[in-house]
Amino acid sequence: MPTPAELTDAYLKGPENLRSAVKGLTRDQLTAHPIPGRWSTLEVVCHIADFEAVLAERMKRIIAIDIPLLLAADENVFLKSLHYHDRDIEEELTLIEMTRKQMARIIRRLSADQLQLTGVHDKRGLVTLEKVIQMSTNHIPHHLPFVTEKKAALGI
Repeated sequence: MPTPAELTDAYLKGPENLRSAVKGLTRDQLTAHPIPGRWSTLEVVCHIADFEAVLAERMKRIIAIDIPLLLAADENVFLKSLHYHDRDIEEELTLIEMTRKQMARIIRRLSADQLQLTGVHDKRGLVTLEKVIQMSTNHIPHHLPFVTEKKAALGI
């Protein structure tokens, strides 16, 4: 079982990797759909930013409330409704970084036992705090290949 410090260190690596992946892209490159039916790079970054907030809220609820209800969020509804192409890449990256910095301070102070606190996800059932932290940690690495794929399709 990883320690809170180990989880925190892994959790903090994602934003730097994401920022590096999109560095130097123009607005046109960020909003391009070089692969039909796939999200643009800006849409991917906005999705990550929106779900950082969702995942951070889940972690906070598990820490603060005895077995809280954790609500599912539909990424496609967010994409359709939250005007991703009108958003600013720098704001989105900063939001991701700041959310992770805030949560890292909280996670680092937890005991190993607290990592086993649970919440009830309305679709997945019982989940531990450790699982939610790991889901969040894995979220950016999951999406980085999609950014690389889009860059390659644009010849970058």
